[in-house]
Amino acid sequence: MNRFSFEACHATRGLPARLLPLCGAALLASGCTTPSPATSSLGDFPDPFVLADGGGYYAYATNANERHVQLLHSTDLRSWRALPDAMPALASWVRQPVPHVWAPEVIKLGERYVLYYTAHDRASDRQCIGAAVSNSPAGPFVDSADKPLVCQADLGGTIDASPFLDGGRLYLYFKSDGNCCGKPTHIFGQALRPDGLAVVGEPSRLLTNGRTWEGKVIEAPTMVVRNGKYVLLYSANDFGDGTYAAGYASCAGPVGPCEPVGDEPFLKTSKEAKLFGPGHQAVFQVGGQDYIAYHAWELKPDGKRGDRRFLYIDKLGWVDGRPVVQGTTLIR
Repeated sequence: MNRFSFEACHATRGLPARLLPLCGAALLASGCTTPSPATSSLGDFPDPFVLADGGGYYAYATNANERHVQLLHSTDLRSWRALPDAMPALASWVRQPVPHVWAPEVIKLGERYVLYYTAHDRASDRQCIGAAVSNSPAGPFVDSADKPLVCQADLGGTIDASPFLDGGRLYLYFKSDGNCCGKPTHIFGQALRPDGLAVVGEPSRLLTNGRTWEGKVIEAPTMVVRNGKYVLLYSANDFGDGTYAAGYASCAGPVGPCEPVGDEPFLKTSKEAKLFGPGHQAVFQVGGQDYIAYHAWELKPDGKRGDRRFLYIDKLGWVDGRPVVQGTTLIR
């Protein structure tokens, strides 16, 4: 607040009540108000994933705004426009009318695109993973399978699928949804068939929740190779409050073994940055520069958590092998 607005605010003290309304507009213009928290015109956009393709960018997100798979497009990572539902029709194995379509991620394989997603399986009554295909990154994506791609029903279900191409070999990472039923949560990696539509062999368990900052949940795996080393990023703790955050592990290869690094997350709630419960990260590159997409909760004027999760995109650097988020950029 500048000197003028500070003095203007205090000048209202002692004025007759009938005069106060007349000062309102002037005080608002001078800055004599509590600033409103930042907001995003994109609305609720949780569990984001960004695909760079064809000179533009496609952002996918969990169901909201009357779409199973939300989809945005941008040419500059700043201005985004909404596109139609990327997967308007659901597979036969998905429960209706509340399918809970979560955490979509897309990879281009040859001339087509494969979208991995989470939805509620009719048969097991658990959240499980499916794969849908399209000739365009904008969809529509179609899953013609009659059962999920991966469904660890005995572990509570399977969510948060993330594909990874390494030297011509394709892998899928996912989380067992044990927190749904009082069980531990694990992150797994498993080889995929070259077309991405079937898993190969058995899954390898890479991580289990156990560090203090993780609470009872680890999820949202993202595997990358940087400087010749495999790094597994992941999110942990309660997605609905300020404990949600992102950490990382060092891995010997695409299917481990993996070891968490440090006792603190690299991305977490920050009062100074007005960032609350950031996580469910995804990494992509533009011209050799890493970027990280993630969500964080909106904040109300009273500082309490809102009901929507907003999209953030920042540059991602690496310092001695540690991921460093360079900024806190809300996509408005």
